[in-house]
Amino acid sequence: MTERERLIAKDLLKIKAVFFRPEEPFTWASGIKSPVYCDNRLTLTAPEVRNDVENALAEAVKEYFPEAEVLMGTSTAGIAHAAITGHILGLPMGYVRSGAKDHGRGNQIEGRLEKGAKTVVIEDLISTGGSVIEVVNVLREAGADVLGVVSIFTYNMAKGFERLKAADVENHSLTNFDVIAEVAAEEGYVSRADVEKLIRFRNNPSDESWIAGAKEPGKPEA
Repeated sequence: MTERERLIAKDLLKIKAVFFRPEEPFTWASGIKSPVYCDNRLTLTAPEVRNDVENALAEAVKEYFPEAEVLMGTSTAGIAHAAITGHILGLPMGYVRSGAKDHGRGNQIEGRLEKGAKTVVIEDLISTGGSVIEVVNVLREAGADVLGVVSIFTYNMAKGFERLKAADVENHSLTNFDVIAEVAAEEGYVSRADVEKLIRFRNNPSDESWIAGAKEPGKPEA
């Protein structure tokens, strides 16, 4: 666990951008039942946390992709982060729509993107990797040289790692599921028993046996 991973995990927990609900799981669009939901949009309305996140995104871009020439945010959650990070780094930014517009110029990529431009995608979170891979494919088809992805959070799912590897997409996240779970336990947001359920979910999201006997998490009594 790095200092950056711990800082961002603590920030997300502090502003309740991470919700733990093992007793009443969230249902994702894919149908997967999850004991955790991460809403990184809340970082935008928390200035101190926002500063930590955007500076960390900028540091990660410089560290892993120093040759980056343009940032592209995912629609919609990655747009603001790409804009702020681009401002910090002095880089142009744009974003990729989930589909081409049905009016005007019919753009799917917004902002100027030159063919061959060394591009980094800014994403808020990664679960199974499908959404960000679609964005990378759109950019590649437009002629961009996609160096990789920098994201705020990843669920550390095996399926996500496998899909990213198969698509030749390099991702670096500021923090991840395992760090969030560990820090949450250290600070009393969840019990150690709940952490075991969280890791069982992460290891095999399609196996819902972790739900059985789940208890409501919360800070320990004083």
